[in-house]
Amino acid sequence: MKQAIHPQYFDDAKVVCACGNTFTVGATVPEIRVELCSKCHPFYTGEQRFVDSASRIDKFQKKQQVAQLHVAKKKEKEEKRKSEGPKTLREMLEAIK
Repeated sequence: MKQAIHPQYFDDAKVVCACGNTFTVGATVPEIRVELCSKCHPFYTGEQRFVDSASRIDKFQKKQQVAQLHVAKKKEKEEKRKSEGPKTLREMLEAIK
């Protein structure tokens, strides 16, 4: 191994969670701050809540609403076209004049 190229290793690096829980691990930085840990993560606690740090859920719901509006408009156009009924050749030629 080459000397003086590896980062310093801390055996007692402190991990601090947003919920207040702290524990120690080995790491290359002396302190690590995290948003979730095993004490507050929904998977481990069994509690139902959404972890949304970048508003991903809101973005997804907006996309869904836009898609539903698009589908509804498409259905309206299709129904309007069907309600007009098929035109005869005579009607189409008269509409051109």
